[in-house]
Amino acid sequence: MKTYCERLRELREKRGLKQSDIAQILETTQQVYSRYENGVNALPIHHLITLCRYYRISADYVLGLNAETPK
Repeated sequence: MKTYCERLRELREKRGLKQSDIAQILETTQQVYSRYENGVNALPIHHLITLCRYYRISADYVLGLNAETPK
């Protein structure tokens, strides 16, 4: 099963986005977002919610509670 860090990277890369693009959406820096993808820092709930809305996916998918891939 993929970790949420791997899913964050996968979601971003499938859309051809850079870490800096997602950081801008989250109103943070690229360095901070990179730490989420690399598992150095935990993803805050408010950023999880923002990403779920942006990607139009459930938090269950990101957290690995649902294996269904988003459309």
